[in-house]
Amino acid sequence: MLKFLPILLMLAYGLVMYRFSVWRTLRTLDARSRILDEPQITALTARMAQALDLPKVNVHLYDVDIVNGLAAPDGRVFLTRGFLDQYRSGKVTAEELASVIAHELGHVALGHSRRRMIDFTGQNALMMILSTFLSRLIPGVGVLIARTITAALAAHLSRSDEHEADAYASALLVKAGIGTDAQKSLFRKLGALTGSPASGTPAWLMSHPATEERIRAIEAREARWFQT
Repeated sequence: MLKFLPILLMLAYGLVMYRFSVWRTLRTLDARSRILDEPQITALTARMAQALDLPKVNVHLYDVDIVNGLAAPDGRVFLTRGFLDQYRSGKVTAEELASVIAHELGHVALGHSRRRMIDFTGQNALMMILSTFLSRLIPGVGVLIARTITAALAAHLSRSDEHEADAYASALLVKAGIGTDAQKSLFRKLGALTGSPASGTPAWLMSHPATEERIRAIEAREARWFQT
């Protein structure tokens, strides 16, 4: 039993750190957010709520400059003020923001926050095991290799979650009568909007799928759904 103690301690450490991160995130969101009140966007979220058989879908506005959407661990969905500024300046449409909201609702509905907790604690334990083993096998670079393997695994899991949330969003947007055109057009704009053009990061270390890959997946789903 004692030989498993370091692994158990690492799992416990990962769980505590994740819980602390969640607590800190929720405190920040509470302090810097309010309910989003934009008539066109609210009208679209009402259509999504109806499609989901819910009385209402609340969206919160997170008062930061960055362009992003997020699903909080407690199930709330946020758009940043930076994203809303892009809408008000005419660079994105209400339908495109609705596609972001649908994507974040997908993260909530599919339990990705809970999955991240399990993944985070497991990755900490894996990192410890690999570091110990590889450091003995390849002194000097074993820890670096362990970190790379763990980072690649985390990135793979994150990309999988993004694809799942994309699929959920596509289905919801179609059911709500909004369609997926805005979802695809927003993906094409994201690099310019976020100031993060394609980089030299290897695909296997990217936390999000490549833009064209995401668009192809949407179109493949549409082809299956609407084939006659």
